Amino acid sequence: MIPEAETKRLILRPLALADAPRIQELFPQWEIVRYLLNAVPWPYPPDGAVHFIRDVALPAIERGEQWAWTLRLKTEPDQVIGLLDLRRDEEDNRGFWLGHAWQRQGLMSEACVWANDFWFDQLGFPQLRAAKAVANTASRRISEKQGMRLVGIVEKDYVSGRQSAEIWEITADEWRQWRASNPDH
Repeated sequence: MIPEAETKRLILRPLALADAPRIQELFPQWEIVRYLLNAVPWPYPPDGAVHFIRDVALPAIERGEQWAWTLRLKTEPDQVIGLLDLRRDEEDNRGFWLGHAWQRQGLMSEACVWANDFWFDQLGFPQLRAAKAVANTASRRISEKQGMRLVGIVEKDYVSGRQSAEIWEITADEWRQWRASNPDH
């Protein structure tokens, strides 16, 4: 069971098929998809969100391989503004996207603090890894600010083409130390 959660400004609600229309409306923008893996079809088809939720995300959630939440502002709880997921994967355990209008406000950093806590404290994993295109500096800043360290560079195929990707990592102990020295997050 995936819990609903709240942060200072956000509601994290478990992903549901009913979220597809809003995701379909918000998601297919180049600025959002360009640094996502090329498993995302581009141009995004009219049924892309339904297919992703029904045929990819929900089955992975049922198998216990993924946990996914829509992001919503507390001031507008019925409006999806982004998505965050955690997954069992060798080199990429956390992924996210946020609608352009809500970027650069610290919202994703806030969501990631909660997600990291959940990953370590509720799911009990010993480390968290996040892969990101080298060119995705906004995503890199979240990892840097939250105490992660660069552990490798690989090549990955993104919607925008083959690029170098950084693998960032933090252990449960390192995360708990970061949280202890950053109690306001």
